[in-house]
Amino acid sequence: MTSIAAIGFCCIDSYRNLGLSYPTGNGIDSIAHLSRRGVRCAAVSVVGTDENGKRMLSRLKEMGIDVSHMQIRPGETSVFEMELLPNNDRVHLKNIQGVMENYAPTEEDIQFVQGFDYIHTDLFGKVLELIPRLKEKGSKLILDFSQFANEENMAKLLPDVDYAFFSVGEGNEQKAVELLKQAKALGGSIMTATLGEDGCICYDGETFYRGHSVRAEKVVNTVGAGDSFIAGFMEGIMKGMDIPACIRNGAELASTVVAQFEPY
Repeated sequence: MTSIAAIGFCCIDSYRNLGLSYPTGNGIDSIAHLSRRGVRCAAVSVVGTDENGKRMLSRLKEMGIDVSHMQIRPGETSVFEMELLPNNDRVHLKNIQGVMENYAPTEEDIQFVQGFDYIHTDLFGKVLELIPRLKEKGSKLILDFSQFANEENMAKLLPDVDYAFFSVGEGNEQKAVELLKQAKALGGSIMTATLGEDGCICYDGETFYRGHSVRAEKVVNTVGAGDSFIAGFMEGIMKGMDIPACIRNGAELASTVVAQFEPY
């Protein structure tokens, strides 16, 4: 069975104006989808001793995700205060880091993650310095840059990344092409830039693949659209699909996620 570990950031998204919240995180959202599709998944991060920490662990267990390397530290679980706008887009208002502020994987956590076929992380999980170690036993590394890529972090990280994902937003196709050229020159297997409703572009060093979004019947919340696209795309990679099929798989999954409130 193919396996993936998400290591790094996790939090609770809290919409106080709606009285709603849910456990999340870039990697958490992605492996939630992959677990439902038969991939062996583990979450490696930290929660506090509060009710939010209990909710995080309980929800992950419900989804069949291994939580044996989720640290539990005295204090509060990380929270993002959110607001849902009238157009169903969302705004990140404030991050309360809580126990995430001083998170560091243990040696046992590192060795555990090294046993997985794929490893997912992002820029905010406090594990970027560990990426070369995490890959020592041959795992493929997935890095979600979101919209925070720059020349410095790309040059530092991409030589050790196999699959990189960037968010550039609608109307930025040429910007995405230039970004992908720059990224692929630094390393990796497949570089992907998502363009919101305009779809995505993937580049493998030889061919640019243009993908289109799949229209959702309704849009409730766009949170998690990118994470679900990554999950669908990587499911395709794991199953040996070609790049156009991976793109379609990701776009179809993302279209189902934006039609619901929670991101998985």
